[in-house]
Amino acid sequence: MRTTLGRTVAVTLAAGTVVAIAACSPPEKKAEAGSAAGTAATATSAADLGGMDALVAAAKKEGQLNVIALPPDWANYGEIVKAFGDKYGIKVNSAQPDGSSQDEINAATQLKGQDKAPDVFDLGGSVASANTAMFASYKVATFGDIPDNLKEASGTWVNDYGGYMSIGYDSAKVPAPTAVADLLKPEYKGKVALNGDPTQAGSAFGGVQMTSIANGGTAEDITKGVDFFGQLKKAGNFLPVDPSATTIESGQTPVVFDWDYLNAAETKKLPTWKTFVPANAVLGSYYVQAINKEAPHPAAARLWEEFLYSDQGQNLWLKGGARPVRADAMQKAGTIDATAFAALPKVEGTPVVPTEAQNTVAKTYLTANWAKTVG
Repeated sequence: MRTTLGRTVAVTLAAGTVVAIAACSPPEKKAEAGSAAGTAATATSAADLGGMDALVAAAKKEGQLNVIALPPDWANYGEIVKAFGDKYGIKVNSAQPDGSSQDEINAATQLKGQDKAPDVFDLGGSVASANTAMFASYKVATFGDIPDNLKEASGTWVNDYGGYMSIGYDSAKVPAPTAVADLLKPEYKGKVALNGDPTQAGSAFGGVQMTSIANGGTAEDITKGVDFFGQLKKAGNFLPVDPSATTIESGQTPVVFDWDYLNAAETKKLPTWKTFVPANAVLGSYYVQAINKEAPHPAAARLWEEFLYSDQGQNLWLKGGARPVRADAMQKAGTIDATAFAALPKVEGTPVVPTEAQNTVAKTYLTANWAKTVG
């Protein structure tokens, strides 16, 4: 499972849809920018290059795309990367699959001007909002299908896929929780894991927000969430281990707070693994796509975005259990994978989607209180 910095986004989910790079390596030769690449670097749509065929030709001429922090088992990115490469004959270089959102930004800064720099970003909202000066404005062909509140008007950043915070659990090892409070029971002693350090990892931060809401707090006022994890630790139920597919399948982490599409994906490997979203604490979030303004392969970067927001790309995210941002428009057009959509984890209750302002307040409190409360 990917541990990522600030992977929460200030958006409203549509109803029912919702790197430490080797810094010590010697500098690489800067990618040569011919006339096509130079044009691509400033293109704000495929039309600026003469249409989609011209964009494809320019991207194929570049021949490569650098992505970063995209684990193959995160929202079906393994299949997405392969499908893009096969479709266009472009080599996709994937750096540090388990890196964080902040690692992506750090890599772009450290490798600026080099041909190994990231071409594109997949980021949590907090990290994205703090680094918009690094992004290039670009509108994909399907830009109009994306709700206004899920994108920046000029295409500097666009929400891509999302889901809900959930509790994953091995039904063969623990009783099925019916509420967040159940996790304080003796049956869960030494069994409850949070996906990373919530002061750094967005998934873990979402877990604290969810438990806060479940205990009468809010996404902004997370005192009750921090207190809950303090109680978990005091009861001996909190397990300070970063969960992964390996720890889940081995039984080391039988209960995990994580996004529903990540928890649901584990069922394919461990049939007894279940996903639970508490009806009184439905916390939703999308992630963000952006193009590196200094991308060494600017045409390929833009073609990648076109692919991700095409019906094919959106359905591949859906196949991975994530809710694609164009889901509503694709349902209306009849282009959505209905089988995959029907297989999404069932969610009851009213979604709570924090604004960036609320996240900022929550993180300020978390930074000051998490370590002294939980350690």
